[in-house]
Amino acid sequence: MQLIKAEFKCSSEKISQVPKDDLRDIAFIGRSNVGKSSLINMLTGRKGLAKVSATPGKTRLINHFCINNAWYLVDLPGYGYARVSKSQRGEFSKIILDYVLKCEKIHFLFVLVDSRLEPQAIDLKFIEMLGENGVPFGIIFTKTDKLSATQRRKSVERYSAKLAEQWEELPPMFCSSSEKGLGREEILSFIESCL
Repeated sequence: MQLIKAEFKCSSEKISQVPKDDLRDIAFIGRSNVGKSSLINMLTGRKGLAKVSATPGKTRLINHFCINNAWYLVDLPGYGYARVSKSQRGEFSKIILDYVLKCEKIHFLFVLVDSRLEPQAIDLKFIEMLGENGVPFGIIFTKTDKLSATQRRKSVERYSAKLAEQWEELPPMFCSSSEKGLGREEILSFIESCL
């Protein structure tokens, strides 16, 4: 897939504010500081499209970027750092849950996980919730340039084994590195086939 045009469309505080058109949303989510904005910039080939920050929890809104006037790439707030009160349903804020579970525009969701870490309980909990609600998703392992090829393979195997404890069919999985541009073609080809 050729990305000819990528432009910021809008930021939304609630799902009633997301664009009301027929373009489909391909969304990206993960724990705070997993490398979401860097990945979005790498995929679009636009360095400053999504704001990158060293401070976890910087993205607080749903950010829509229009790609080729044909679909939206959506940057969702990170979870698990800026913990909200129990009344806001634990680690996943209302804005995330409303978008993921109620927004009809969402076509596919990529969950980003740090390839260097053991499977994290919060990610597994989020993935389980997606499964329970029938949300189509895939997993992108970030920061894989920090690992050797063997470590990278072991990381994916470890995650697959953990998911296989509960899942009959595993979601699509991709390895990426924003630094090296790794995984860009595979992820964009997958998005193209999704659309």
